[in-house]
Amino acid sequence: MTNLRPKKGTIETHLKVLTWNVWWRFGPWEERGEAIATTLAGIDADMIALQEVWDHEGADFAAELAAKLGFHHVYENCMDVGDVGFGNAILSRWPINITDHTTLFGKAETGETRIVIYAEIDGPRGKIPLFNTHINWMYEQSHIRQKQVKDIARFIDSKPKLKFPPILCGDFNASPGAEEIRMLNGLTTAPVEGLAFHDAWDFAGGPTAGMTWDNTNPYVARYFESDRRIDCIFVGLPKTKGAGYIVGCQLAGNQPVNDVYPSDHFAVLAELRY
Repeated sequence: MTNLRPKKGTIETHLKVLTWNVWWRFGPWEERGEAIATTLAGIDADMIALQEVWDHEGADFAAELAAKLGFHHVYENCMDVGDVGFGNAILSRWPINITDHTTLFGKAETGETRIVIYAEIDGPRGKIPLFNTHINWMYEQSHIRQKQVKDIARFIDSKPKLKFPPILCGDFNASPGAEEIRMLNGLTTAPVEGLAFHDAWDFAGGPTAGMTWDNTNPYVARYFESDRRIDCIFVGLPKTKGAGYIVGCQLAGNQPVNDVYPSDHFAVLAELRY
């Protein structure tokens, strides 16, 4: 009979990481903001990657959430919508040692600026490299997204190699079978040789399809689009003693709070050996 117990010395402690597109200041954004904060407090993830974060007149939503949670954070604006900023953020229970970001391909072609941000997080059992992005959204822009994924991969490869594998979170606006996703999962030519990721949902998701753009959400239903799984947590191949091994993945933020859905996207929450 096969012994399925973890090998001796395997890491048994875990961390939780969440990714969520919080839909900027669209819809009833003030009520949604409260729902987002309530949801995050209930989930109690260790690290949170947010997309479509707003900033305005020196204030940003990431800072507000971090203050409520007692977390550290980094926020980077990538473009403005009117006079309000639109960007990505990382929130962390543990200190953030180093941050960086880079602009991705596509501004000249689409009129939109997209970025990837990096945080080296000083966790209690070693440093964690976390990346967060939000790439172009239109169905017909796979060719743009493929070039953006190449930029992301090169940016990840430029960072110091740590004892924990890189975590890449984001809204990728592409379903798992798309070429831009296959490039990350080792299913086609990798943008950077030797750099490949496990998709947390594919690896350890629940019995459902894990749709994050889902017509059960009233904010989605009005667009007459199909359900899709476009928000992902990718984790580099596990390191010594199973560091980074994905032990679970589930949807979050998929229930209304006081009759208000927090966002048009559902969140993804993964648990990793750490």
